[in-house]
Amino acid sequence: MAFLCTSCSPPHADHLVIGAKNFTEQVVLGELLAQHIEASTGIKVERRFYLAGSYICHQALISGRIDAYVEYTGTALTAILRQPASRNPQAVFHAVQNLYQQRYQISVMPSLGFENTFAMVIRGDDAQRLHLNTLSEAAKYAPEWRLGVGYEFEQRPDGLSVLSKSYGLHFKGPPRTMDLGLLYRALNAHQVDMIAANSTDGQIAEFGLKVLEDDQHAFPPYQAVPLVREDALRRWPALRGALAELANKISVDEMRAMNEAVDAEHRDPAEVVREFRQKKGL
Repeated sequence: MAFLCTSCSPPHADHLVIGAKNFTEQVVLGELLAQHIEASTGIKVERRFYLAGSYICHQALISGRIDAYVEYTGTALTAILRQPASRNPQAVFHAVQNLYQQRYQISVMPSLGFENTFAMVIRGDDAQRLHLNTLSEAAKYAPEWRLGVGYEFEQRPDGLSVLSKSYGLHFKGPPRTMDLGLLYRALNAHQVDMIAANSTDGQIAEFGLKVLEDDQHAFPPYQAVPLVREDALRRWPALRGALAELANKISVDEMRAMNEAVDAEHRDPAEVVREFRQKKGL
């Protein structure tokens, strides 16, 4: 509780506050926004990272304790705005853009260029032995498997319930809930047999794991988009242009490589982002 109170204290009027959730990709993206805003506008930026999950970040944003963070459109639509899922990326983007502006006076900026969807991951040798490529093919084996999930996946309307309904997946006992950073360790240690991870996680390639295709398109699109308070855009007019310069700058492979550099190579996220910005001429 002390951490949350410290993390969510009101920002100072003389600088911008960038937030991030508590996993690697979010820290990388938060650092990217912060570095690019500092370099291109001269605005002083405070970093408030590791703000737990989507709900804490959302509350911090609408209350003015942070000025911006990166969210995923499918998460925003279903888990935050409580709207029915859609499979059309543009329809989801426009719905999220309109609802954030109407309800919270928050602008949804253009996509950073990649999508990070839920990825149902199994061990590579299991996939090879059982000849599995899709979630539909995996359904008949699920009753013998143990599922590992992060704290949000079990509760979110676009999470476990959608997966179970679309594919008829029923597992051996209730899912084992754990911190996102522990999911891959549990899978590799055979403590679980399938995990609900993220499609841009660097550990998927690092450990030779298999992402089962969402062949029935159960999950909505999850484009990565900066959310920013409109009062911050009025206070610092150069901010909009700086964020717009990041549109479509990150491919899925580039995001996965940055995540792997931090998770597998244990590199400093700020250093990884500096290299990325130099490579992109930002």
